[in-house]
Amino acid sequence: MSNPMVEAQMKLDEKIKTKTLRAGIIGLGYVGLPLAVEFAKTGVEVIGIDVDTRKVTALNKGESYILDVPTREVEELVKAKKLSGTTDFSVIQTLDTVNICVPTPLRKSKDPDMTYIVAATEQIAKYVHPGMLVILESTTYPGTTEEVILPMLEAKGLKVGKDFFLAFSPERVDPGNAKFGTRNIPKVVGGVTKECTRLAAAFYELAIDHVHQVSSPKSAEMVKLLENTFRSVNIGLINELCQMSAKLGLDVWEIVDAAATKPFGFMPFYPGPGLGGHCIPIDPHYLAWTARSHGFAPRFIELASEINAQMPEFVVRKAQEILNTRGKAVKGARIHLLGVTYKKNVSDCRESPSVEVVELLEKLGAVVTYSDPYAPVFPAHNHIYKAVDPMDKSVNADLAILLTDHDKFDRMALSGHYPVILDTRNAFKGMKSERIIQL
Repeated sequence: MSNPMVEAQMKLDEKIKTKTLRAGIIGLGYVGLPLAVEFAKTGVEVIGIDVDTRKVTALNKGESYILDVPTREVEELVKAKKLSGTTDFSVIQTLDTVNICVPTPLRKSKDPDMTYIVAATEQIAKYVHPGMLVILESTTYPGTTEEVILPMLEAKGLKVGKDFFLAFSPERVDPGNAKFGTRNIPKVVGGVTKECTRLAAAFYELAIDHVHQVSSPKSAEMVKLLENTFRSVNIGLINELCQMSAKLGLDVWEIVDAAATKPFGFMPFYPGPGLGGHCIPIDPHYLAWTARSHGFAPRFIELASEINAQMPEFVVRKAQEILNTRGKAVKGARIHLLGVTYKKNVSDCRESPSVEVVELLEKLGAVVTYSDPYAPVFPAHNHIYKAVDPMDKSVNADLAILLTDHDKFDRMALSGHYPVILDTRNAFKGMKSERIIQL
């Protein structure tokens, strides 16, 4: 008598070993597209699924819309029929694996917003079939895979570990990082059952250099939150030290660089205008929410988030002080922002502290303009701003604030063009000029 569970495992095992599986990826953004490309490069047929028709159209034309993914690679894979996109979720019924790579934002109350994960899972649940492997990659709170996704997939009678397989593997994408990409960043995997973990690991090993297995999805979910909460807490510490140093008349950058000469027991973190991106400003809130829901007060985590959230206001206060010393009020002042994306050399403006800086300056009556080689338009303060050339004489700014230290900015030219620059990133390090004022 045949064993359905063994047959399902063997069938998927064979497809993974022979690379004859059809892999689906829901969500073709900063996580999904690079992952799709890496798997397609191994010879696996990959179908990307997204509700955004612009992304699907671009993909099927062989065009990349993600800076870290060369258009040449996408074009070659599309021509080889190893990579394609669709908005039709019914394709899931023909897939062997599905990775969920959708956004996980926060609600205004700072609670997790599961809308996109639930919507993606609802579509998978319609078409889930024996032998299918489902992996959640979207950052979320510990317990999501087993408490939210698992019941939805088992609703029609299929059983995890027997008929289908379910795991969590946190995305670790670092946009703009030339050294570490999807392939050489180790992958953490935790499945609902041991077979789920084994199969998910075997799947990732096709395209990822190193896969690290953990005991459960909840452990894997916690790994991601620890990684980014670690960064949030340490950035919070250095941002507080930045504010303290300003009171003491000290150069925080000099202090951090000196401390970093210690060969053990210290890891340098640097201050800035605030946290941005899709991970660090959000993930600690997922962890804090989970802690509170279990009756634990996450004081350390919440304090760090509070300090980091103060930085845009600190930047604006510093700008006010600079203008005051020059006999100029913020109201009516022309303030030009250099860089508005959340980090250098990327086009991503999600959660960028620049948004709050613009809103605070506008409320004080300043006239705000900006330059950013990666962001031709920038929505903030109920307005769509358009980038201008940083050397455009018509800007005629009273003060420039460097918020993002893009490599494309000509530091020497900028230092001679603006009457004064507030440098929030130490981008003008080593350039001695009365026109440059550090945060």
